[in-house]
Amino acid sequence: MELALYILVALLMLGLLAALAGWLRYRHMPDDQPAVNPIDMECCGQHEVCEKESLLAALSKEIEYYNDEELDRFRGRRADEYSPDETDEFRDVLFTMRSDEVAGWVRSLQLRAIELPEDIRDEVLMIVGERRQ
Repeated sequence: MELALYILVALLMLGLLAALAGWLRYRHMPDDQPAVNPIDMECCGQHEVCEKESLLAALSKEIEYYNDEELDRFRGRRADEYSPDETDEFRDVLFTMRSDEVAGWVRSLQLRAIELPEDIRDEVLMIVGERRQ
């Protein structure tokens, strides 16, 4: 019983010591901490073509169509909600354009609030990645 009491007192002392150390650290932190940039939840996750990373974003906010007006009906749909036939529509557009147009096409889709289907994101990233090398 005495041993349990010693262990309890030791744990209590350790907790108080940790709280004191935390309080002292907080108290002595400089006021000029660097600003933390919040995560942009609007980013598509495709950093090669993300609005914040792309040079195309700085050029224009004007929407350019790549003979893909029919894709506008997918506005607002999440990337994991496409059927295989709908994914093939995106793939058909992708494979009918030149590789140097792919980043612009993805940018156009972003401006139109159309998410790429998950099944073709890797293909798009591969094409854009090869183009940038």
